[in-house]
Amino acid sequence: MSNTAPVTETVILEEQGEARVRSASALRFAATKVGGAAISLVMVIILGFFAFKILPGDPVAAMAKQHPMSSAQIAQLRAQLGLDKPLWQQFGDYLGNVFTLNFGQSYVYKQSVASLIGEYFWNTVLLTGTSAVLAIALGLWLGQKAGWRPGSLFDKITTGTSLVLWSVPTFWLALILLMIFGGTLHWFPTGGMISPNAPEDPLGQAFDVLSHMVLPVITMVAVVYAQYVMVMRASVMEEKSADYLVTARAKGLRDDDLRRRHAVPNALLPTVTLVFMHIGGLIAGAVTVETVFSWPGLGKLTYEAIQGPDLPLLQGTFVVFSAIIIVMNLVADFVYRRLDPRVRRG
Repeated sequence: MSNTAPVTETVILEEQGEARVRSASALRFAATKVGGAAISLVMVIILGFFAFKILPGDPVAAMAKQHPMSSAQIAQLRAQLGLDKPLWQQFGDYLGNVFTLNFGQSYVYKQSVASLIGEYFWNTVLLTGTSAVLAIALGLWLGQKAGWRPGSLFDKITTGTSLVLWSVPTFWLALILLMIFGGTLHWFPTGGMISPNAPEDPLGQAFDVLSHMVLPVITMVAVVYAQYVMVMRASVMEEKSADYLVTARAKGLRDDDLRRRHAVPNALLPTVTLVFMHIGGLIAGAVTVETVFSWPGLGKLTYEAIQGPDLPLLQGTFVVFSAIIIVMNLVADFVYRRLDPRVRRG
């Protein structure tokens, strides 16, 4: 008994030491990643001011063309918008507004940028969220089947089609779908989110919104699902030659069981970061699709702001898009560390 107690106490102390080391490592990892994300966000905020200041075009001159003004009125408007102040003072006002989530007043819409972003944000989330779920599901399903039998007819057709669609410009594909299925065949609405004569009942309105989503969702899915196909295909091909699968196959496990229960779950790990990074990028990349299909989201709002130029609205949407990408990348880092013990040990 006298020998057992010290051994047990030593084991407990070792376990406590390892727990402290893991905790310190986790804190270091979190501090590094969060600190990096914070620095990136600050750089984005600074860039969001100066990048749009060098854009061609004068917002006051553009407004004066739409509504003729005298020189005194133009000077008064410039003073109201704060554009007569020195650049350093404008930058100071901009920083104060951004850090209080007040992006100022839109020149075009004559309302606060924050309220505009809040109004249009969920429309973008609906469109891009649906597209992301479908692209992920389709890409992972096709990728794991193609990777399990590389070189097969299914693999050649899947990878070939995916790469072709991946290389197609988004706006070009959107216009083709719009002309064929909206303009020629009249199967789907050509733009907007709700028809002028939409039904009044909730179910009818839901179907009306869904009909408007079909073409933009197909466009977004078609140009991005190939990323998941190729990553999942490569991961499954790598897992296929792993020792544990060779052993399981020697024990007589069916091929489909090997793929579904063993190869695919392990092959999913590399796609985790891609999923979160892609969600952020998909929302930020909605400008083209929303503009072509006149979908009332942040993408279309950004396009209209560029036409002004509506500087407060441009700066607000730029910061929001960039913040979404930074946050999604941060989440991907934490999820990957959680799923992969090798990263935790590192």
